[in-house]
Amino acid sequence: MMNECAHKERKKVRGENERRDLMNRLKRIEGQVRGLQRMLDEDAYCPDILTQASAVNNALNSFCRVLLTNHIQTCVCEDIRAGRNEAADELAEMLQKLMK
Repeated sequence: MMNECAHKERKKVRGENERRDLMNRLKRIEGQVRGLQRMLDEDAYCPDILTQASAVNNALNSFCRVLLTNHIQTCVCEDIRAGRNEAADELAEMLQKLMK
């Protein structure tokens, strides 16, 4: 099934594999955040909490990289092929926000 971007509605129809992969990543991150909460409740040593927080941050960055790659390979490429070159401007603007 081909992915569809409906930019006016700000929605995207994702394939089942993409949706499952992204959801699994988010669930793992959610578990890591709960682990951080537990560590704080149990008065864990600060460097241990920071190490776990860094792992959460890395997992979220990985989620964003996968989502961005999918976006470029589907929405952006399809828009440019269809002559909607403003997709490149939107991508550039989004990357500026992400890289702050």
